[in-house]
Amino acid sequence: MSDHYDARETRDPAERERNLFRRLPAVIAAAQAAPGWHAHLGSVDARAITSRASLAALPVLRKSALPQVQKEAPPFGGFSAVPPHELARLFVSPGPIYEAETGAADEWRYARVLFAAGFRPGDIVLNCFSYHLTPGGFILDAGARALGCPVIPAGPGNSEQIVEIIAHFKPKAYCGTPDFLKILLDKAAELGRDVSSLSKASVSGAAFPPSLQAEIKARGIDAYQAYATADLGGVAYETSGRDGLVLNEDIILEILRPGTGDPVAAGEVGEIAVTLLDPRRPLIRFALGDMTAVLPGVSSCGRSNTRIKGWMGRADQTAKIRGMFVRPEQIAQIARRHPEVARLRLVVGRENEQDQAVLKAETAHASETLRQALAESAAAALNLRCEIALCAIASLPNDGKVIADERH
Repeated sequence: MSDHYDARETRDPAERERNLFRRLPAVIAAAQAAPGWHAHLGSVDARAITSRASLAALPVLRKSALPQVQKEAPPFGGFSAVPPHELARLFVSPGPIYEAETGAADEWRYARVLFAAGFRPGDIVLNCFSYHLTPGGFILDAGARALGCPVIPAGPGNSEQIVEIIAHFKPKAYCGTPDFLKILLDKAAELGRDVSSLSKASVSGAAFPPSLQAEIKARGIDAYQAYATADLGGVAYETSGRDGLVLNEDIILEILRPGTGDPVAAGEVGEIAVTLLDPRRPLIRFALGDMTAVLPGVSSCGRSNTRIKGWMGRADQTAKIRGMFVRPEQIAQIARRHPEVARLRLVVGRENEQDQAVLKAETAHASETLRQALAESAAAALNLRCEIALCAIASLPNDGKVIADERH
């Protein structure tokens, strides 16, 4: 059997890029038929959005805005291209954020993710993601069944019962959070039950530090990480190359400066925004609030799609300084006033029991005039006074932070 799910995974990257942007105008047009998308995108000509530059000119839809938008215009804020009565399942995730499933086969594009983790037709899959209200369980369930795998819909919790189920059905594969997998293995050891049938896993939804990776591996399970969301399904996944997460097919990834819609330079950390090329479930520049960075080159496993580093923190860096909330959008306002500045970073600390704020600015044109201008811009945009520190280009950490709260 091939090492790849299909031939699309090994396409020439330029061919993939052309295909994505050939399909994009039809997806934008489908989105504009929904009232929420129509209001959000305005009168943009969908036929003209055929490049990354034209896509970057469209407004960002932030996931963090959905709870309020959906509350004002239930059930989906006008952003669903399919009316509720034609949908297959309706979900609610923490926020609350309301989501839906159309019922299309593997619409969450997860069979590819599981294949990369070693899942093969006929493997019995123990699915420990929740089936209760949220789409997580169904996302993995649909992907496994599309791959030809029988699924045990276990969900999380009740570890003792699940250990007995493993001993009875002898599943080969596990889906769920990495920490719950450890709970199951520990419970099996405590009860003296044989769960050695488990040999592969696709894990997501929680941190998987090297120490836990080593422990799971030592117990005979080859586990692969995936980055997925309740809105998009599988976004990126680990492969046998173990060299970052490979982007799924049918999506356009952008990495944005937090608080803006501006793409960052190659390799720089920023906020993940995804455009999903599904006319029945269109998402255009959907900013997830998670941060990552693109890795250079392609994976050693032979898959040619873009690779990302994985989850690198949250883009929502709001901080309260001397009683005032400061948000990344305000730092972006300052940056727009000063094109001679490459990057800005507001560092917040404590000194003599008082909040201290230092606005660090990368620039090749340091001067007292620039320092004073930045101080004035900061006072106007943030409504508080900051110390200004002019720094050399590329001297600030590449971690995506525009507000670094270092108070303890």
